[in-house]
Amino acid sequence: MSAAMLNGYSGQPISGWLKRYYFIRFAFSAAWVAVAFGAAKTAPMLAAIMLVGYPGWDAIANFVDAQRSGGLGRNKTQLLNVVVSTITAIAVAVALGYGMNSVLVVFGIWAGFAGLFQLATAIHRWTSTGAQWAMILSGAQSALAGFLFVRMANGPEPVGITTVAPYAAFGAFYFLVAAIWLTVSDARKGTLHPAG
Repeated sequence: MSAAMLNGYSGQPISGWLKRYYFIRFAFSAAWVAVAFGAAKTAPMLAAIMLVGYPGWDAIANFVDAQRSGGLGRNKTQLLNVVVSTITAIAVAVALGYGMNSVLVVFGIWAGFAGLFQLATAIHRWTSTGAQWAMILSGAQSALAGFLFVRMANGPEPVGITTVAPYAAFGAFYFLVAAIWLTVSDARKGTLHPAG
């Protein structure tokens, strides 16, 4: 594997970047969930902005991660994730005009594709970095959640931003687990192989 794959543009090992990346993604998702269950539940405009922003944020995050991990050309699954998430953000904005059931269908389709891309990215990174088992579980669960979203959208129960929030909460949990796992793993490596 080339140095470009193992190191970010800053010259730091990729595990160092991934720790920061996973912690940032955890923090964003956790905050999103908190607002979704709080203020956004009774503020339709805020909920709409958040629903468009969630896949938009995913596109930005995957773009930055791919750039720091060797570039989009070396990370095709993340490139696909960027494209699909960007299209989804636009599609959610359009679907809001047709109601939350339509939004949930869009989210379901996106969660399915995004989960598969995340799963493929984690498998690709398996040999070079740790904590990918958490990302594999997250990707698989996202794909399953996509199927459930589409079913719920066609069901009799009312749906809203709090229907999507648990999906984001599980994502936050897996990012936190991955970040902690990498931190502990790096600390152990430092103990076993101290610098100098």
